[in-house]
Amino acid sequence: MKGNTFIDNLPKIYGMYTGGFIAFIILMAIMEQFGMSADTIGILFIAFTVFIYAGIGWLSRTMQVEAYYVAGRQVPAVFNGMATAADWMSGASFVAMAGGIYFGGHGYLAFVVGWTGGYVLVASLMAPYLRKFGCYTVPDYIGTRYGGNTARLLAVIVLVVASFTYVTAQINATGTIASRALGIPFEVGVWFGLLGILLCSMLGGMRAVTWTQVAQYIVLIIAYLLPVIWMSNKQGFGLIPQIAAGDAVQAVMKLEALHQVGTLMPTESFGGLKALTVPHVDAGTGMAAWKFVTLAFCMMAGTASLPHILMRYFTTPSVKAARQSVAWSLLFIFLLYFTAPALATFTKLQLLNPELATGIIGKAFADVQSLDWIQKWSAVGFLAISDSNGDGILQINEFFMRGDIVVLATPEIAGLPAVISGLVAAGGMAAAMSTADGLLLAIANALSHDLYYKIVDPSADTKKRLVVARILLVLLGGAGAFVASLQLTNILGAVAWAFDFAASGLFFPLVLGVWWKRANTQGAIAGMALGFLAGTLYLVNIKWLGGDLWLGIDDLRFAIIGMPVSLVAMVVVSLMTKEPDAETQRMVDDMRIPKGETVLSATH
Repeated sequence: MKGNTFIDNLPKIYGMYTGGFIAFIILMAIMEQFGMSADTIGILFIAFTVFIYAGIGWLSRTMQVEAYYVAGRQVPAVFNGMATAADWMSGASFVAMAGGIYFGGHGYLAFVVGWTGGYVLVASLMAPYLRKFGCYTVPDYIGTRYGGNTARLLAVIVLVVASFTYVTAQINATGTIASRALGIPFEVGVWFGLLGILLCSMLGGMRAVTWTQVAQYIVLIIAYLLPVIWMSNKQGFGLIPQIAAGDAVQAVMKLEALHQVGTLMPTESFGGLKALTVPHVDAGTGMAAWKFVTLAFCMMAGTASLPHILMRYFTTPSVKAARQSVAWSLLFIFLLYFTAPALATFTKLQLLNPELATGIIGKAFADVQSLDWIQKWSAVGFLAISDSNGDGILQINEFFMRGDIVVLATPEIAGLPAVISGLVAAGGMAAAMSTADGLLLAIANALSHDLYYKIVDPSADTKKRLVVARILLVLLGGAGAFVASLQLTNILGAVAWAFDFAASGLFFPLVLGVWWKRANTQGAIAGMALGFLAGTLYLVNIKWLGGDLWLGIDDLRFAIIGMPVSLVAMVVVSLMTKEPDAETQRMVDDMRIPKGETVLSATH
């Protein structure tokens, strides 16, 4: 995949790919009519898509440094927007976010607001300027802007902690999908998912990941939109579920009252599985509003601090293309985020409505227990039912589900064809794999380029640097799969932690590095170290040491502690120490000018 011919033909290539994928969906639908089992269809969907991604990764293999780290800086804005959206549509977005809204209602929309709004910060404060700077990685920018290996090393540490936390959530998602689609234990599924992730990214670095992520976005957006459109139409709400979601919410609230949601409490506990006993929650005031705003703010700041996202804008041909790429990213992300609340609502309707054949609450317990999808999701430990009161009827507080499977189980819950279940599994796998690829690459690149090449062995040749990066990819992936197999927290929780770590340690050093010439090395070191440390200590205190919450700030929003500490430390220490030299200040001025060659090209 070299040269301008490939770049010029991108619309044609991915048009053919999309047509081929749709043809595969149609083929699977025909095979279902001829009696192919749902399990076989699910396996074929996963196998076919992972094979395609691995093929793209193989064709994109490279030994060129610029191609490996930044895809040769030749990715057009539209395709970089699709790749960024796939990078962003993680297991949390595709697999877990609708589940959070399903169980928690309005409060979980803070994730949607924060993750989407964060791109406004990326567009206005970060992406164009970092592209103009011309670096390979985020720690590369920190190390060059502030000078010295200490600042670079601290940036690497924050990046590794945030990205590793995030990548365990993605491998968790691949394990969830693989365990159900392939009928294997979750602990084995995470290693299957890791294999697919490494096949995509190991040989071609950012170039391979970019073209794979474009392919993965096409799969995941089709897989996310099709079931909810189908359900909306099937339930009489029309073909535009996002607009009809308001009416569907009203219907859900009536059914919740019928089934005594909010009155009946869970009668048993099934190891982390939840019962739908909390009613739909509207926007609140006071503490509820504070929690919503703080969570949204943490997710926004985290979005603008996560290195695997900022790295995507290093791959565009120009600063102008980087700006355009952010706009395209927002459009492609909006398609999914605008749909997530509708999907959660229509899925809830499918379960609660006794008039629908798929409704299970209020039905005979024995009939529900015999349903194929109930048995299969129960077998892998993600769902449970229990006739606790012995009346032979399934009550709302006797149905338990892991929030992470709401999207994956929706086609079966809604009685849709098996081909749709296979499609959704493939979409979820694409979402988790695309983000995991970007995250593992961000960590490996930072360690190989900023730690190994810039600090440990500056004389290392290209081949040695790229071999080190690939070895690190495998080792980090293995560690991520091991941690994911332990299931220390749910997917959404792990992702929130990653955003908080990044925001606590990197947000203000990145922003002030662009917008405040007075920010210096000592200030950046203090800001990264103290902000990251404050946030992390608060998390440890409330999560594992039994400490009290401050102002309702729980483990999902601990950046509200870390970020102010980072800002104050950075500003105070910068003002108390010597200002940056004239060359650094001139470099900051040049970074804000859209045109011309990159800052690093001009200074080296």
